[in-house]
Amino acid sequence: MGNTKEVELVRHVPILDEVLNSHAGDLGGDFAAYRNHTYRVVNFCVALSADSTVHLDKIALAAAFHDLGIWTDHTFDYIPPAIRLARAHLSGSGQSQSAWTSDITEMIFQHHKLLPYRGDSLVEQFRCADLVDVSKGLIRSGLSREFVNNVLATWPNAGFHRRLVMLELQRLRTHPWSPLPMIRL
Repeated sequence: MGNTKEVELVRHVPILDEVLNSHAGDLGGDFAAYRNHTYRVVNFCVALSADSTVHLDKIALAAAFHDLGIWTDHTFDYIPPAIRLARAHLSGSGQSQSAWTSDITEMIFQHHKLLPYRGDSLVEQFRCADLVDVSKGLIRSGLSREFVNNVLATWPNAGFHRRLVMLELQRLRTHPWSPLPMIRL
């Protein structure tokens, strides 16, 4: 899995807060839940990444957009809208960030892949980081229980997992043959 060193918690990422604040209206009452989820994913990914300081803004942007389509497009088939939102943001943000478009697109597209991603290690680390959070630390991807628990305590759930379960049940009622469209093998 690469470097699983545990680093000091990342408590403030301006680019992440900027994107989330620009979508506060879309997130509504789920703002804190989603913000905390993104900070947990960022921290898990940074801890899994050997080049965390180099990639922090890239990780933060992928985290900001990876599930955002749930709220902006009111759909549980949220990967395509999340990618669209990320690409739009990156194309308008200057040359250095727009150069990350393919990397961030792949991080978002693969973040619910069931099998390990065989390509860019940052994509795999992001996938594992999201899995650590979605599993509430049951799956730790090589991170220590102490570190995972510290991240979970620092950014409480705030109803994020409850919202996901509600959305899954709604999707199951309307699309029984495609209840989890974001899952990839």
